[in-house]
Amino acid sequence: MSESVPAPAFASVYRPVQFAGYVALLLTPAALLVSAVAGLPALSAGSLGVQVGIVLTLTGTVTAAAERDRVIDEFALDAAGFDRTDGIDVVAVTVGALVTYGASVGAELGPVLASALVGLAAGLALPRVAVPLYCGSFVGMASPAVFPGPEFVAVAGLLAGLAFVATAESFGGFGGKLGTIALFGCTTTVACLGLEYGATSAPAWDLVPIVVPVAAVAAVATVVLSLHLELGAVVGSALVGTVAGIAFPFLFALAELGTTLATVAFCASFVGMSSTERLATAGHVGVAGGLCGLVYLAVMPSVAGAGGKLGTTAFVSCIALVGLEEVRDAVAVSGE
Repeated sequence: MSESVPAPAFASVYRPVQFAGYVALLLTPAALLVSAVAGLPALSAGSLGVQVGIVLTLTGTVTAAAERDRVIDEFALDAAGFDRTDGIDVVAVTVGALVTYGASVGAELGPVLASALVGLAAGLALPRVAVPLYCGSFVGMASPAVFPGPEFVAVAGLLAGLAFVATAESFGGFGGKLGTIALFGCTTTVACLGLEYGATSAPAWDLVPIVVPVAAVAAVATVVLSLHLELGAVVGSALVGTVAGIAFPFLFALAELGTTLATVAFCASFVGMSSTERLATAGHVGVAGGLCGLVYLAVMPSVAGAGGKLGTTAFVSCIALVGLEEVRDAVAVSGE
């Protein structure tokens, strides 16, 4: 009978893996925002406020992420190591990526509807692996301009699956975490395999008056579905994405606007996946959703065609709002 590896040996390997996952969740959104800010045109009177807001979001996100209760703490160092469940999760992420990519590109459903339907099916039929499958679906939203074949998607899905396991103890309850993991897998694959991102376009700031309300409503709607109707976060988000992916292109004669609003609504639905420990009220969720709409417009030109960018946008928005609240609370305490 073969000897099992002692728990301390597992832990000695697992600790740096957890720390690497923690760092990945910090650097992935930071890199996206830095790329967005670096790509902005020269400041003008009409865009100054929005651009300053983007810089503040970047600062708040990085600061809050770095300081939040020191997530790499004693509780994370007690893990015994990888097990069979972790292996199943890695496989589920990879499968979710491939199925979504096939539905999006092969079946021509488009990335939003494909990912939402995979999440909906997983949440209803396979609740045990619904979360990793949904995470993988965000990888599968990648454009064929970035990943020209399923083999590239499989690599990105595998990397995202490993990151999914490594980040299990970090930033729990923050909406958009799954998409951030997916973006990590996609950008790492692009960098390692020498691939290129899709064509970029300038932020459509003229859409702010419609994008922000749509994002806020979609985020709150997800909370209503997932918490108040007790459907769960995956099904709640996926339902919002499914309805938006069908309704907006149908309601708006301009196909591009309909697609954009469907994408924004799906993006903001990830904000609504946050736990009440992170965003306590529907008001908090609505504010984070509106901020998500602004960040969505800001990062449009960055890493075009990579899967997981929508979730990362939501992650940025949630952490920024929580970070601002922590700063406000600290100021209030110091003033007493």
